[in-house]
Amino acid sequence: MEVYHTSTQMISSPDVYHSRKFLDFGPGFYVTTLKSQAIQYAERFIRRGRPAYLNVYEMTSDLSQWRVLTFPRYNAEWLNFVTHCRRGNIPIDADIVIGGIANDRVFATVDLYFSGYIPRNECLKRLKYEKPNNQICFLSQNALTNCLIFKSCTQL
Repeated sequence: MEVYHTSTQMISSPDVYHSRKFLDFGPGFYVTTLKSQAIQYAERFIRRGRPAYLNVYEMTSDLSQWRVLTFPRYNAEWLNFVTHCRRGNIPIDADIVIGGIANDRVFATVDLYFSGYIPRNECLKRLKYEKPNNQICFLSQNALTNCLIFKSCTQL
């Protein structure tokens, strides 16, 4: 399966060590199966006058040997996990986490929930209307090294 990662540089040897903290699924290496989503993310770099590169990888489809946590939709489990990770507390020990993105619209809703302005059920109700997106986060270097093969890189 082809997956994509946008960056300000080519990343032929990805690692989990150069990640920011407080991300949706914790610090790790993030990819998506949606090329359009990766390209849209690249616009953030371009607007700031920075170069943007679309890195393409082949990801193994057999993840059975890894500890994988999957969130097939925005739900209470996803919300609890993301809120913990965004606060710097990774609630489980996993190699790979797969699920929806807390993009700007999603995070605005999650922020209202964090602040106590809306209850959990209202937060989840609002999240149902998000357009499909996805992210795959490699939390362990071992899983990343064994599951991704660099294919190409294109400057956008």
